Amino acid sequence: MPIIPWRPFRDIDKWFEESWPDLWEMPESLAVSDTGLKAPRMDIYEKGNDLIVDVELPGMEAKDIDIEVKDNFLKVEAKKEEKKEEKKKGYYRKEISSGYYKRVVPLPAEVKGESASASYDNGLLKIVIPKKKIEKDKKRKVRIKVGKSKN
Repeated sequence: MPIIPWRPFRDIDKWFEESWPDLWEMPESLAVSDTGLKAPRMDIYEKGNDLIVDVELPGMEAKDIDIEVKDNFLKVEAKKEEKKEEKKKGYYRKEISSGYYKRVVPLPAEVKGESASASYDNGLLKIVIPKKKIEKDKKRKVRIKVGKSKN
């Protein structure tokens, strides 16, 4: 009879390995593109009263990029499809290149999504999102009446 090492969590490990893809989707912020490339890298920082988001999207065109700000989440989606055909003596070649990127990230502050703006230049997408001004509670002095209280 062979000796089998005791592994008390063997069944749990097996369950996670088999069930993981079906139970939970990979968070979109960790997603990879259809081409197997990593999701676009981005920097998010504050500048004055704005949040600035820089996203690397090389090879894309502005018309292929979709940006949404909703409930303090930013979604950047880009889709590229390129078709080339070349016919020469005795051979035919057709190349299709496509790429799809999507990234959804929570924003670190309350923002005015409807006032966001963006620019795209040389593979870098810059998104400017104004932050909401958070009003501090004003102090209010409460007056105390002196006298008998009615119970």
